[in-house]
Amino acid sequence: MQKEAKIYVAGHRGMVGSAIVRKLRQSGYDNIVYRTSRELDLRNQAAVEQFFAEEKPEYVFLAAAKVGGIVANNTYRAEFIYDNLMIEANIIHSSHQHGVKKLLFLGSSCIYPKFAPQPMTEDDLLSGKLEPTNEPYAIAKITGIKLCENYRDQYGDDFISAMPTNLYGPNDNYDLQNSHVLPALVRKFHEAKVNGSESVEIWGDGSPMREFLHVDDLAEACFFLMENYSDKGFINVGTGVDITIKELALTIKEVVGFEGELRFDTSKPTGTPRKLMNVGKLNELGFKHKIDLREGIELVYQDFLANIDKYVKGERVVA
Repeated sequence: MQKEAKIYVAGHRGMVGSAIVRKLRQSGYDNIVYRTSRELDLRNQAAVEQFFAEEKPEYVFLAAAKVGGIVANNTYRAEFIYDNLMIEANIIHSSHQHGVKKLLFLGSSCIYPKFAPQPMTEDDLLSGKLEPTNEPYAIAKITGIKLCENYRDQYGDDFISAMPTNLYGPNDNYDLQNSHVLPALVRKFHEAKVNGSESVEIWGDGSPMREFLHVDDLAEACFFLMENYSDKGFINVGTGVDITIKELALTIKEVVGFEGELRFDTSKPTGTPRKLMNVGKLNELGFKHKIDLREGIELVYQDFLANIDKYVKGERVVA
């Protein structure tokens, strides 16, 4: 990408999009265009078409999506499939119509079957049944991959896809009803510490294993792939290392400084038993993550404390 190239980052205010913007600016790219959801409803095909006609971006990072944790995915199933299908279809089609030089679509590790072999390789896609709690979201993301592949096959568009593992970092969602497990636990342990609680409740039995990638490492990977990857097949982005939810909780407990007990609620859903990415394909290209999990959690907790009013706005704030 030339330094003066016009780059559209869809979803620039989210955790992933904002990290990509930070990376681009750090790398000397200042001709970045974006719109808030109030300014541009990405589900509206005509509005997206008009935006592309007016702005004519040369490169697109498609990080906009409706996202959430296990409760949100299972509760708002219609919105998770509809919103994500419309967002990706509108942006990918308009990118084709208006001659975008290259597009990077970001999916999710939930595209893989619930009982996929571990670690999951790119070839495991569509080899079995999906995890039921997030099936609508997964189907939408699989569709995004196939859109990129088929616009490439039929028209020669340089549209690529990357599937990140579980993410965390600045601008994460700390809503206890709709967030992912890591930010939810950071908030739970912080509030338990401040309130002098004797225990913190953890959903499930703590046995599921998860992989976590700091969003700044993902942004680095996205920039790397935009510069160095132009193949049809999508590519996994992760660390290649996972831990149990119990181990994650104990690490966060230690970082936050909570001294009470963990209490596991086995009546709550636990989700997929294990989701570990095989990142050999990405590593062979020359990219590897830099931030280990303990360091990342420490960075996240510092960010949470510095921005607590923003992260828990509209709720009771515990400083």
